[in-house]
Parts: sequence; structure tokens; C-alpha cells
Amino acid sequence: MSYSKMGKYETHVVIMAGGIGSRLWPLSTPEMPKQFIDVLGKGKTLIQMTVDRFLPVCDIKNFWVVTSSRYANLVARQIPGIPADQILAEPQARNTAPCIAYACWKIAQRHPSANIIVTPADAIVLKTEAFTGLISKALDFSAAGNRIVTAGILPDRPETGYGYICAKGNAIGKVTKVISFKEKPDIETAKEYLSTGNYYWNAGIFIWTVQTIISQIRKHAPQIAGIMDRLAPYFYTDDEAANLGMLFPLCEKISIDYAVMEKSKEIYVISDSLGWSDLGSWGAIRDHMVQDADGNATVGSDVRLYECKGCIVHAQECGTVVMEGLEDCIVSAKGGRLLVCRLSQEQKIKDFTS
Repeated sequence: MSYSKMGKYETHVVIMAGGIGSRLWPLSTPEMPKQFIDVLGKGKTLIQMTVDRFLPVCDIKNFWVVTSSRYANLVARQIPGIPADQILAEPQARNTAPCIAYACWKIAQRHPSANIIVTPADAIVLKTEAFTGLISKALDFSAAGNRIVTAGILPDRPETGYGYICAKGNAIGKVTKVISFKEKPDIETAKEYLSTGNYYWNAGIFIWTVQTIISQIRKHAPQIAGIMDRLAPYFYTDDEAANLGMLFPLCEKISIDYAVMEKSKEIYVISDSLGWSDLGSWGAIRDHMVQDADGNATVGSDVRLYECKGCIVHAQECGTVVMEGLEDCIVSAKGGRLLVCRLSQEQKIKDFTS
């Protein structure tokens, strides 16, 4: 097991938790985004479930969370085991490349031999044992240096809502060279990917040594590297926050995929069927909840459905909720806001609420 205490190598986990989850309004809002909510009604928030998922391979003292300054207190309350100076508060959202650079430059200063996992805060994995095995293999491979590994998800349908990773061959259970990354496809292209057998969903989970990613950012995103070098002398000091506020917003706003992953020559993928979802839509949430005989999924203290089929109801703050005769609908109530929308139109929710 690739546990940091066991002397094999020092593992760190970086959780990216700055998103606002606007597609899940009104459950997820800028004031309380989805990663801090118990969206599945399981008694734990998504970020808490993310921490639990990585504890088999990393001690809690080596967890880091990069989030918006407005959510730093939420992180501290929900994950009290993380050291306070490892909750990194971005003064402004600049996409994932500056987010990852900030965490990795800071880790490098005190842990120059760290082997790092970077993960979003808001996905779920149902097959946790298989996931632990996959991550352990990726850590072993990346520990040699100059290699970046990404976790691919074995697709079970022609999904148009995810990006894809094209591997050189079969990557199920083994590390395989990446040929290319693909944007979210149309349905016909997604069917082609599925039939080919060497395309995997991009889960946005990366594994690398701290020295590997710093060298890659220096090579492919030198502007961001320059900002981090200017910021580094202030890490772990009383002046860090002030200088972060001045310098971090100057970083190029770019994803790690565009900044590094699509340019680097040493990218690998390891894949498996993991019961993974990014829970980026109401439909995805329903699919991962317990459903009744009519395909309805509910969260709430007293939800009563009559002649309803294929609905999701999320009403934790309500008392009694009664619905009759609805099919394939979303009903969500929170904070005095109410959404009633057909599942087929859920991609328009951002437009409805903007």
C-alpha cells in the first residue's frame, strides 16, 4: 500500500474545491456549493466522501484543499483533521492550472520528494477498493519521476458530457501511454469511442511527483511558474495571504489540461470500472441514489409521491412534500428557492437562474 507512513514514498493529496456547481441550483449555490452538501442523502458531504476515498493511501496530515477564500471556513469545519495551513484560499478563481501550481509549489518547499494525487472534490466512486488499487499502481509508477498518470474511467455508455482519454492500448488495470485528450464529443463520436475500446472518461484525477509537475509547468506554462516563484518566499509566513492576493490574480486563467496535459510527452493513463460520476447534473445524482419501483429518488424527511415516475426530489429543508402525476422531473427546494424542471431540460438550469 502506498501509505505515506510506510516509507515507500511520501504521498500527498490535493483536493480542488473551488467550484460553485451552478447546474444543481437551488441545492448548490455560490454561498454553499455542491462539494459541501450531502447531495446523495448519505450523511456525508461530497468533500468528506472524497477524503474518505483517499485515506487508504494517504494520512490526513498530508491532505491539502485549494478552495475559494469564501469557503475556507467550510473546509475547516467539514474536514477538521487537515492542518490549517494546508487549506489554501484562492483570492480569485483562475482555473485549475494556477490552483494546482499553488498547491504543488507550496508542498515542494517542505516536502520536495512528495508524490502527489490531485482530485476534484465533487465526484463519487462507488467501487472504493478497486479505486484504491488503481491509485496505488499509479503512485508506484509516478514515483520514478518524469511521468504523469491520469485516472481514466472505463465507459459503460456513449456519454457526451465527459471528456475522453485516448490510450495507446488497453489501460484497464495497467498504466498505458496516452495518445491524446478529447473534448466532450457528440453522440456519434461517443459511440465510436465506446466501440474502439481504448477511450476512457477523463476523471480529472492526476498523479505525479512534485518535482515532475513543477518542471512541466515551468516548461509549458512559464507565466504561471514565474508567479509561483515570486510567491514562494512568502509561503508559511504571515505575509503569504497579502502577497497571494496581489500575485495570484495575475496568473493566466487556464486549465491544467490545456496548460500541461495536452502538451507533455510523458502522460499515462490507468483505468477501471469504478462506479464513478462527477455528479454534474440532477440526472447523475438520481442515477446514484436509491430509487423506488417507479424510478423515483428522494431526499427529505417526508416526501410522498403518487403516480410519479423517474423523478428526483431533493427537499431536506422542507417538512412534508406531496407530488402527484409528475414524470421525469426535478423538484428541489432550498433556502426559499424552488425548482420544478423536466430532467430533459436540466442543461438549461444555468440559463434559467443567471
